[in-house]
Amino acid sequence: MKEIGEKLKEARESIGVSIEEVAEDLKLRPSQIENIEAGNSEAFKDMFSLKYFIRDYAKYLGLDKDDLVDEFNEYLFDYTSRLSLDDIKEAKKGKKTNKKIKSPYTVDKSSKKRYFLWAFYVLACLLVIIIVYFVVSLNSGDDGDLPEGAIVTEKN
Repeated sequence: MKEIGEKLKEARESIGVSIEEVAEDLKLRPSQIENIEAGNSEAFKDMFSLKYFIRDYAKYLGLDKDDLVDEFNEYLFDYTSRLSLDDIKEAKKGKKTNKKIKSPYTVDKSSKKRYFLWAFYVLACLLVIIIVYFVVSLNSGDDGDLPEGAIVTEKN
């Protein structure tokens, strides 16, 4: 990753463009450009977005974006192939490890279902309360009955 960053930095400096100009033109933060040039992939949450940042940055600088993307893919392969066989075996067995995988494809969907069911039960209870309230209010309306002990007077 450092080699990719160095190539990008050299190309940027050779055409005389500042980090701030690149960041403004590519709609990135200057710190992101600095991290790419330093080869600091850990500063990015998502490796795939980093790949597209590198592609866009290379294209912006007039470099062969496909070569740099291929180089990044090789780096990514080397980075991910460092998993030990024990980790892979544990993953196949379904054992949970201490490491949390953050990916939209591995999110536990059962927690989302629980929130949906909880919200459904709350809404159902509210609906029952509202129906009971209206039934009681309709039955207790003024139907001509007088309370016990009421004195009736006639008006002329």
